[in-house]
Amino acid sequence: MSALAVLWLGLGSGVNAQQQDYPSVTPGRTFAFPVDHGAHPDFRTEWWYVTGMLETSEHEQIGFQVTFFRTRPAFIQNTKGAFAPTQIIFAHVALSDPKIGKLVHDQRAARIGFGVADAKTDDVDVNLKDWVLKSDGANKFRATIVASDFSLNLQFVQTQPLLLEGEAGYRKRTADPADASYYYSIPQMQVTGSITRGAGEKIVSGKAWLDHEWYSSYLDSDAVGWDWTGLDFNDGSALMAFRMRGADGAAVWAGGTFRRPDGTTVALGPKQVSFQQNKTWTSPLTEATYPTNQTVKIELPEGPREFALTPLFPDQELDGRAGRLPVYWEGAVTTTGGSGYLELTGYVNPIKL
Repeated sequence: MSALAVLWLGLGSGVNAQQQDYPSVTPGRTFAFPVDHGAHPDFRTEWWYVTGMLETSEHEQIGFQVTFFRTRPAFIQNTKGAFAPTQIIFAHVALSDPKIGKLVHDQRAARIGFGVADAKTDDVDVNLKDWVLKSDGANKFRATIVASDFSLNLQFVQTQPLLLEGEAGYRKRTADPADASYYYSIPQMQVTGSITRGAGEKIVSGKAWLDHEWYSSYLDSDAVGWDWTGLDFNDGSALMAFRMRGADGAAVWAGGTFRRPDGTTVALGPKQVSFQQNKTWTSPLTEATYPTNQTVKIELPEGPREFALTPLFPDQELDGRAGRLPVYWEGAVTTTGGSGYLELTGYVNPIKL
């Protein structure tokens, strides 16, 4: 659920999505893999989002994020010609290194075609020139990125079954059943590879989380932003939790999925998920105040659980104003017995599509 999707969600915002030839998201879909790892180009918006915590051979912790977005802009669909951008790919990458103390990031975008960008439909295989996220065989994936200030060469091995979010992969974003997405995750992936900055290469290993989500609806008009987290725990369990926030800071909607160590899962509804602010950080650049230290509380049949999230370091804000991108906080966090990522949007200005 990365915030930079907002940029592409905004394409065609003056046109009602339901008036376009976009498929609806409905319950009861049967997922098929590896095909559903691939692109779903009829839908308005889609992304592949990989985050994780890496450790170097010197035992340094570094967070990373690799995201590819695909969008089908509404206002372009009736445009004729080979150069019409009927499908657009946008990609964003970032490193969270405590030694640097702020995000190092890069992004790029292009229309699909002409050997520049593509998103194949038979398996995950999306690219923007030399930025690639693709399948490397059964239960294996690879990301190769040559960014402006760093390079990533990471391999991911799936160690657990896919986690279908929400109701068997149908994830409601509000009380309106039409406002939903198809959404699955792959938590607890084993990561190996390297990070290169300047002349120095670091061999890394760790855990990663992959989200793949696609849908056609707009963000609820009552929501100004969201908080989202994906957490891998050392006992093999995993948690995805989110809340959509209103202007008063209260949750417009909330939900998530918890996978127990034995592999059984619990779908979490609005009354079973809450985010409690523990400590804030104020950006010296944007003056936005983010609840970077939060406790996520969930209600399970066997009783409540709480997870206190602590950022790897405070300044993991992405100030995208120079490139006409959103401003948000997205960074690596730790919790007792685990680690993951936290995303905080709408704290500078409301997200309006």
